[in-house]
Amino acid sequence: MTTSLSPEDRLRAAGQRITSQRLLLLRLLDASDGHLDAESLFHAAQQEMPEINLSTIYRNLEVLTRAGLVAQRYFARDHSREYFELATTAEHYHFTCTQCGKIIEFETPLIAQVRSDLKRQHNVNIRHACICFEGLCPDCIPQSQP
Repeated sequence: MTTSLSPEDRLRAAGQRITSQRLLLLRLLDASDGHLDAESLFHAAQQEMPEINLSTIYRNLEVLTRAGLVAQRYFARDHSREYFELATTAEHYHFTCTQCGKIIEFETPLIAQVRSDLKRQHNVNIRHACICFEGLCPDCIPQSQP
């Protein structure tokens, strides 16, 4: 998922220091077609920067998330594992197949309407909606039927 701004420009625009670790994380997320957790990012980062450690990954992901450059996503009800992606993507949601683990991304105006209603009715400032859908994907539905 490539963006038009370079990692350096994104860091500058967010008022963040430009470090080799932050640049690397932004490049890895930009090049990824999937969803990466901190450990996957750590292993990928070690290919280019063998001296990097997992705590550096977590610390920089926190900085990048607070700066609005990276978004945390959860795909399970218990929020047991965080996944990360560039925050430049449109607000979207995920369906996880409980049988094969496939993740399907989707957008819907219905959730935007719920957010708008919630803001209007309760005067809240919603930063992120964390909604997890689970079930069987089209490939697994036939296998689950007797």
